[in-house]
Amino acid sequence: MNQDSTDEQLLWKSWTESKDPQAGDLLLKKYIPLVNYHVQRIGAGIPKNISREELKSLGMMGLFDALNKFDYSRELKFDTYASFRVRGAIIDGLRKEDWLPRSSREKAKKLESKIEELEQKLMRHASAEEIAEFVEMPVEDVYHTVQEHFFSNVLSIDEQLQESEEPEHKSYVIRDDSQKTPEQQMVKRELIEDLANQIEQLNENEQLVLNLFYTEELTLTVIGEMLGLSTSRISQIHSKALFKLRKLLMNEMMNV
Repeated sequence: MNQDSTDEQLLWKSWTESKDPQAGDLLLKKYIPLVNYHVQRIGAGIPKNISREELKSLGMMGLFDALNKFDYSRELKFDTYASFRVRGAIIDGLRKEDWLPRSSREKAKKLESKIEELEQKLMRHASAEEIAEFVEMPVEDVYHTVQEHFFSNVLSIDEQLQESEEPEHKSYVIRDDSQKTPEQQMVKRELIEDLANQIEQLNENEQLVLNLFYTEELTLTVIGEMLGLSTSRISQIHSKALFKLRKLLMNEMMNV
């Protein structure tokens, strides 16, 4: 057993047995990178006016909650347990604060309506550039509005799930997929197949960023370092990919 592991065990022993503040402080500091990780991932899809420090504050509350409730004697991985608490605290805080203003929600709905109107005229999916020209707004605003709309749906669904569970489960809900009906399983398989087919239509960079962000669970900053691109450029690629997949993503969220 290495020294770091031994030191952490001593910290947990001190914290668990006597709630030693110094031990608690050291454990919090050790897992702050976990909070930063979730802040960056969740922050990738919300308005820039939402302070990342505010997200970090919410995440730290989740981390402290995890520290207080974690049973170290069960030999479970704290970082896995804490991830649910941290992510749940951030999302719950955003939902309660209504992070997407009514004006932005209305803007997103109007944009979706305009997109449908344009695509009916074109008889095909419209590009972000075509939509931007049609609604007379910058193309980056189109990407950002669609992405905000997607994440607002995520939070709305999260709220519905929360209301159906006990209060202590907070905003994260782990469901037993084995309880899905055959019909639900079929729909899920079809959605995954459709989504996979659509992803194959994306360009190489878009596919790579989605894979690294959602499958490998890397942050945008780390992905940028790997690809030799700025974080803002990776964020742009991520937004463009979500825009192209928006209809399937929305359909999948509505069937959760």
